[in-house]
Amino acid sequence: MREIVIDTETTGLDPSQGDRIVEIAGVELLNHIPTGRTYHQYINPERDIPKEATRIHGLTIEFLRRQPTFAALADELLEFLGDAPLVIHNAAFDHSFLNFELKKIGKPIIARERLVDTLLLARRKHP
Repeated sequence: MREIVIDTETTGLDPSQGDRIVEIAGVELLNHIPTGRTYHQYINPERDIPKEATRIHGLTIEFLRRQPTFAALADELLEFLGDAPLVIHNAAFDHSFLNFELKKIGKPIIARERLVDTLLLARRKHP
């Protein structure tokens, strides 16, 4: 079974308030074993980055202005993701940002049913 483990970094906490993805990374697993295939991209958020966010992820707008926009890399990202389940820690957060970006450029959104949330799994195991 193919799965993709992904994580994002953002300019803040809420895409509906204008926050955007600034970095996305993924690792392909086949039967829970890394295949060696990965995806990593810094993203120009097309907006300023609050200092609080830069303190967390270390990314500055000066650096990110030289990176592609989400629209420019969306097809490549979607090809990497394919139709595999997406393993994400705190999946609701990353999912909201990914779907916001995809909707914004008229691409199909990612179905919630594809998500495996490791935060929920950890809370079940260690309440």
